[in-house]
Amino acid sequence: MKTLLKTINDSIVIKKRLINKQKKIALIISELYECLKNNKKILICGNGGSAADSDHLATEFIVRLRPKVNRKALKIFSLTFNTSTITATGNDYGFEKIFSRNLEAIGEKGDVLVALTTSGNSKNILKVLKLSKKMKIKSIGFLGYKGGKAKKLCDISLVIPSSNTARIQEEHKFLGHFILEQIETMLLSDKKIK
Repeated sequence: MKTLLKTINDSIVIKKRLINKQKKIALIISELYECLKNNKKILICGNGGSAADSDHLATEFIVRLRPKVNRKALKIFSLTFNTSTITATGNDYGFEKIFSRNLEAIGEKGDVLVALTTSGNSKNILKVLKLSKKMKIKSIGFLGYKGGKAKKLCDISLVIPSSNTARIQEEHKFLGHFILEQIETMLLSDKKIK
């Protein structure tokens, strides 16, 4: 199956390119660790598959990432947390405000916003990134392609070097799991989350 082999090889090539991004990944780990250590929240959002990844990664922190590591729940929330709020906001204010409206409601200075976007150009992501700056909430972008307009709006941007949406989303989830595991280990060693 040449197609399967090609897809696997493409995925491997992209993962190997992440080695060049170790400093940025370490910076993201540090920012998110400090956020949680200071009892603040991580707020995460994305559209479509990235919305599902936002929910998935938030769940790993609230419930548990590793089966044998039991610890208290951590403060990470997906801004897609309520379909009624999302649909009401979309209907009453426009789809571009679905994340910024939720950030306005629960975001506070010292929190960190994590935006997942393959294109970096989704209007609702750009709007929530702009609002995060006004609210003094640091922003981290997990991006694709060349980062789009979101790249300039993020305090820290991590661009997956690919133009394939599926490969970009796979790397966002891979990095999310890796980063969360590192943060969990750091917090456990500090005895902050037992």
